[in-house]
Amino acid sequence: MTAFIHDSAIVSPKAVFGTGCHIGAFSVIGDEVVLGDRVRLESHVVIDGKTTIGDDTKIFPFVSIGLAPQDLKYGGEPTATEIGKRNHIREFVTIHRGTAGGGGLTKIGDDNLFMAQAHVAHDCRLANEIIMANAATLAGHVEIADRANVGAYSGIHQYCRIGTEAFIGGYSVVVKDAPPFAVIQGNHAKCFGLNRVGMKRRGYSRETIASLHHAYRLLLSAKLNTTQAIEKIKDEISGCNEVDLLIDFIESSKRGVVK
Repeated sequence: MTAFIHDSAIVSPKAVFGTGCHIGAFSVIGDEVVLGDRVRLESHVVIDGKTTIGDDTKIFPFVSIGLAPQDLKYGGEPTATEIGKRNHIREFVTIHRGTAGGGGLTKIGDDNLFMAQAHVAHDCRLANEIIMANAATLAGHVEIADRANVGAYSGIHQYCRIGTEAFIGGYSVVVKDAPPFAVIQGNHAKCFGLNRVGMKRRGYSRETIASLHHAYRLLLSAKLNTTQAIEKIKDEISGCNEVDLLIDFIESSKRGVVK
């Protein structure tokens, strides 16, 4: 099946389409755009720059992808946007291409959901199965790990990291790294401990949940500084990959961790 292109769409003859693509009414596709198989653009979608979008991604009206970043240092240098497979990108979402100073690439993985009006700024790196709720906003250079959830109208400061399966509550302002498996909420955001409900829903074992709960108790409630808490966790908890991931996340943080 060849691509369907609506008569009102403006599509560069240099753009590359996989099989079964659908380009809806009044969409605009630039010279360096590459769409995988069965990518669907509903209508009024603008995709420009060196942008690649993976198979089975669905893009809703008034989305803008791959345009120049909102960074005053950007001088028009050639940079790129890469989006993986099976993403759902809802109305009015904006995703900007990278900058030379940030590695030149904005990259998004597979199976993510971007709800209406979400924004992904230049040089962000997002993994897989992430949910960004309505109007959630990422500044430049943000990194988000697998299955994290960023609540509606939340803002993430540039260079912050969001850990695996972290849950950012709505209307939060995150200015430090948000640790994995935790509930983070507020302005400025604070960590409220392990997201036990979420972990149960994800099918984690009781032993894993208990180990992480103990680790977060040491981090947040034991009147220890972060270094002391990490040493205590290493002494008291062993053999849990998720706890090891938490320790590595904290020890590798450059901005400090939300506590």
